[in-house]
Amino acid sequence: MTQLVFDEAAAKAVEAMYLTPDVVAQRARVLEMLTPKPGEHILDIGVGPGLLAYDLARLVGDKGRVVGLDNAAAMVALARTRLAQLKQAECVEGQATELAYPDASFDAVVSTQVYEYVADMPRALSELYRVLKLGGRALILDTDWRSIVWHSSDNARMDRVLAVWDDHLANPHLPATLGPLMQRAGFAIRRVEIVPMLSAHYQPVSYAAGIMRAIHGFTRTNAARHGLETQEVQAWFDDQQQLIAQGAFFFSVNRYVFVGTK
Repeated sequence: MTQLVFDEAAAKAVEAMYLTPDVVAQRARVLEMLTPKPGEHILDIGVGPGLLAYDLARLVGDKGRVVGLDNAAAMVALARTRLAQLKQAECVEGQATELAYPDASFDAVVSTQVYEYVADMPRALSELYRVLKLGGRALILDTDWRSIVWHSSDNARMDRVLAVWDDHLANPHLPATLGPLMQRAGFAIRRVEIVPMLSAHYQPVSYAAGIMRAIHGFTRTNAARHGLETQEVQAWFDDQQQLIAQGAFFFSVNRYVFVGTK
C-alpha cells in the first residue's frame, strides 16, 4: 500500500469531489439510512471536509453532539471551518483504530470511504463497537474496486492502471468481507445496500471526473512499482479524453453500505 497524502491541495480536491451532485446524492442516502435524531451523539470517523458532519450536526440540533475524527490535519482544518458556527459539533485528529472516547459514548457512528484505508480492521471495528451505546447504530460505506465498469479503447491497459490505483488502499475489496468482520466484532447486520456512482456520459462536475484526475496523478507517481511507464499512464488518460470528445465515456463503480446495531 502506498498511502495517499491528504495535504491541503488534496483536501481541497476531495472537497470539490464531495460537492458534486452524485456524491451529494450519496450523502442523502447515508442520512436516510442512518436516521439521525434530535439530541443524539454521533461520531463521524474520517470526517474529511466535514460535509456529512455538517448535515448531521444540523439534524441532531443544539441538544445533540457530533464529533468528526480524521487522521489528516488538512481535512480536520477544512471540517472545523465548515462546522465553526455549529456549537454542537467538533473535529479532532485521531485514528480509527484508537478512538479516544469512553465506552458507550455515541448513539451512532458513521464512516464513509475510510475503512478501506485501514489495515487492522478487527481492531477498528472493535473500537467502533466499544464506543457505541447498546442498541446504537453503525453505518459503514466503502467501495469495492472490482465492481468498476469503465470504457476504454485498451482494456488491458486500463487493468494495469487500476492495479496501480489499488495500491493506495489497505483493502480495495473490503465490502466483500465487511459483513462477517462486523459480525465477529459483535454487530447485528440490519441493512446492506449498493450506492452506485454512475456516469453514463461525461460530466466535468462529477465523481467520475474527479476520480479520473486522482487516478491519473497517483498512477503517474507510482507506476514504476508495477513496471508501468508514465507514458502508458498518460496514454490511458489521453484515451479517456478522446472518448469524452467522441461522446463515448462510461464509468460506474459501486459503493456498499452496511448498517449494523450493537
